[in-house]
This record gives sequence, structure tokens and C-alpha cells, in this order.
Amino acid sequence: MIRHPCFDEKAHRLVGRLHLPVAPRCNIQCAYCERKIGCVHDNRPGVSARIIRPSEVKGYITQILSFEPRIEVVGVAGPGDALANEETFEALKVVKEHFPELKICVATNGLALPHKLPQLLEVGMKFLTVTVNAATPETGGRLVRFIKDGGQRLIGPSGAALLLERQLEGIALAAEAGVRVKVNTVLVPGINDREIAEIARLVARAGASLMNIIPLIPLGEFRRFKPPTKEEITRARREAARFMPQFLSCKRCRADAFGVPGLGDFSLKCLAL
Repeated sequence: MIRHPCFDEKAHRLVGRLHLPVAPRCNIQCAYCERKIGCVHDNRPGVSARIIRPSEVKGYITQILSFEPRIEVVGVAGPGDALANEETFEALKVVKEHFPELKICVATNGLALPHKLPQLLEVGMKFLTVTVNAATPETGGRLVRFIKDGGQRLIGPSGAALLLERQLEGIALAAEAGVRVKVNTVLVPGINDREIAEIARLVARAGASLMNIIPLIPLGEFRRFKPPTKEEITRARREAARFMPQFLSCKRCRADAFGVPGLGDFSLKCLAL
């Protein structure tokens, strides 16, 4: 068993994980995304009750471990992009120094991954999730409105092309370094549903070992879109499974979630911090 509840179905009801909400900023704008800080009602990615500072991380983890000792994984999954925030690396240095028994996991859109990977390896990252939603710049341009890279702001297919290039490069470099890589893909009917198998083929070739297909939550510019049906999700997973294993138990967690996912979750809103 891989002792990470988001990388192994067997661990999903046995092993806890903790998301550190230290990363508020993002370097891309997805059409379906609405980040919220100060949010206590929504249970989805991109939201957190508040942002914690790296200086708070030691006390924060200590308190949560006393509440839920089954936690074995500490990760950064937003509410922005982990790699677009230097606070991510400061926080993970604290984890490495004071909680060396905890495994480090990071979730990212992958734009900055090739450049930031050495810093992630330095703090001991063992698990990586990269969100890859398109196999072509044309489709990517419909999902990502713009990217910000090195002072440049690229829109539409040109930005999506660079994003995909960086994602595949970063996955390959991480896998080569011994990191276990999972790919998340948001399934948007009528946009990327015909590219799911090709996404799976590309990321598998790059070195990813697991794929998690997530149904669209209608938000942002896509708030009037219909989420995929169970049949559409099943078909997408079946097509993608030709190229790599599928993770089927994702809870689409908050950026401040903690606990054992398969047994129910908690978040920063539950703590008096």
C-alpha cells in the first residue's frame, strides 16, 4: 500500500493528510475557477477559511496532529497555485525540519514546475499532483484564460501551449527524480471530453503513474455549464484507463482540509486558530 490517501484507494480510509493553506496567489486563470479566502461553507478546491503564515505552520501542525494522529502526509494545494507562492517553500522547510516523519505532497498547475522542482526536491517532496486539463493548445485556450510567466501575460492558445509544455516537462523531471506523480483532470463536457484519452497518453508517457478525473464544479465563467453525468465520467475513466490507472475516490478537498478523507473531513474552519 502507498501510504497516501489520494494516491492509493486502500489508504483512503486509513491514512490522514493535512493541507497547509499558505498559497493564496495563482499564476493562471482557469475559466471554471473561483478562489475564496474566508470561506467556511463551500467544500471544494480553491477555498480556505484563511491563509496561514509560514511562522504559524509548526504550531498549526502540532495542534492538528493532536486532534488527528493518523495524519501521515502534509501538502500544499492552494487556494492558489503552490508554486506561485514563496510561502509554500518556507512552510515546507518547517515541515522538513520539525516533522521529518511526515511525507510532503504538493499540488500545482505545473506552469512553474520545471523551474521550481529543485526547491521541492530540497524540502523532500515525495508526492506531486499536476492538473492537466487539455492535450492541445486550442482546447487549453478555452479552459485557461491567461497565464503569467516571467512578467509576460499570455492569453488563449499561446498561453495554453506553454502551460502544457511546462506540465509535461515538469512531470518528466519529477518522475525521473523518483517523485510519485498523479495527474488531476477536470472533465468539462463539450470542451475537453474528447481529449481525455490523449491527456492520459501524454502524461503517462511523461512519467505520471496515476490519473484522477474530476467532474466540473460549475463556477466562474463556467457557472452555467452542466457537470458531467455519471455515465460521462465512467466513459472518460474507461478511455483513460487504457493508458494509466485511475483514482476513483477523490473528495475534491478544500485547500485547508485535514483528516482521513474516506472517513469524513475537517478544515481550518473547525479550529479556533
